Amino acid sequence: MRRDKLTLPNVSEVEVVRHYIRLSQMSWGVDLGTYPLGSCTMKYNPKYFERNVLLEKIESVHPLQPVETVQGILKLLYELEKWLAEITGMKRGSFQPAAGAHGELTGALMIRKYHIDKGERFKDEIIIPDSAHGTNPASASMAGFKVITVPTGESGTIDLDALQEALSRRTAGIMLTNPNTLGIFEKDIVEVAKMVHDEGGLLYYDGANLNGIMGVARPGDMGFDIVHLNMHKTFAAPHGGGGPGACVVLAKGELVDYLPVPLVAYDGKRYYWDYNVPKTIGKVRAFYGNIAQLVRAYLYLLSLGYDGIKEVTYHSVLITNYFVSLLKPLRGIEVSYSRNRLRKHEVVISVKKLEEETGVSATDVAKALMDKGVHAPTVYFPLIVKEALMIEFTETESVDDVERYARYLRKIIEAAYRNPEQVKSSPTNLSIKRLDEVKANSLKEFVSSYRLLVKRAANRRLS
Repeated sequence: MRRDKLTLPNVSEVEVVRHYIRLSQMSWGVDLGTYPLGSCTMKYNPKYFERNVLLEKIESVHPLQPVETVQGILKLLYELEKWLAEITGMKRGSFQPAAGAHGELTGALMIRKYHIDKGERFKDEIIIPDSAHGTNPASASMAGFKVITVPTGESGTIDLDALQEALSRRTAGIMLTNPNTLGIFEKDIVEVAKMVHDEGGLLYYDGANLNGIMGVARPGDMGFDIVHLNMHKTFAAPHGGGGPGACVVLAKGELVDYLPVPLVAYDGKRYYWDYNVPKTIGKVRAFYGNIAQLVRAYLYLLSLGYDGIKEVTYHSVLITNYFVSLLKPLRGIEVSYSRNRLRKHEVVISVKKLEEETGVSATDVAKALMDKGVHAPTVYFPLIVKEALMIEFTETESVDDVERYARYLRKIIEAAYRNPEQVKSSPTNLSIKRLDEVKANSLKEFVSSYRLLVKRAANRRLS
């Protein structure tokens, strides 16, 4: 239908290749170096998995094919569900949700319908610790619940006295991450579960931090009723660029009947889509999950085996605590909630003292780390830690990488006490220098830029 000649740039193949390779080098990925984003578990993605995902039988599969023609992929999903159920102590699972936050919303909707079916519409409150991911209260609120926040105790775990005060006949459930966002294991989790269950509430497990306990402890054994897991965190599926994510929501007991449909079932002869879930909340997306990511997760677990899964946890915990030991002599840094000595998969440090003594903030430290050629950690999260740097080294990072990161931190801190303006001007070695953060976050600037873009787009359509 085109009436005008298509205008394409007249460039050679080598020019195209160099252009895109140069662009790729201006970005950062786990293939280039350490990616210690706390609570994100940015682990290396084995290339062998990519080879298998690109097989034509995987690439060409279509969700509307008759089940007889997709028995292979259904078997894979069925086995993956069983493995994940075993790892978490759950019974069944659905791969419908697109990613972690979507899984949270799914779980919250299951909790809501469960109480409605029991005639308990008055149960309209979800309890969430103040250390939780921001998506937890957002998901609960979207599902129609009022969010009740409980504080963290001196040891870095949920305050049981505050929890007791928050519990009431209106409590629908609690959303918890364990290990929590501080990298600390909630040692009182069995008691927490009993307290919530005694009020008729349910426990929802945010699986963002499963890398700290996988193969060693199971959420189901702790008392959780619903679990979500991120394939693009714990299970080595790619995690960059805003996606693609993949998630499984698992349940046990009565909650199995509320899982989103369809589930994958097996009757002894063939695999099929199972819509016979009595009290299901329905579908939460079109079709059935992000298959390529689920295939990667399957291959990851298949390659590790039972013992390998535990080794992942042991190594990630060991290397985190080794990193913590390297921080102890550093001036101006505090490990958050240091009364609880050991961490699991991640650690949150505070540079509040450094900021008070030199004016160098967590943002400045993060920018200076980028100048060293490494990726910055998560900053200013969780909110309960002032001037927070949240650092997670996965099992795929070497001792050399961890030592190098600690060495860079030491050099930045020394520079902060010697010449703070040098650190505050970072980054200076990158293609883009220090951004004007006030301008970048200005609503006025955003609206002005948006209007200009709309005007330009309209002019192009008119011409």
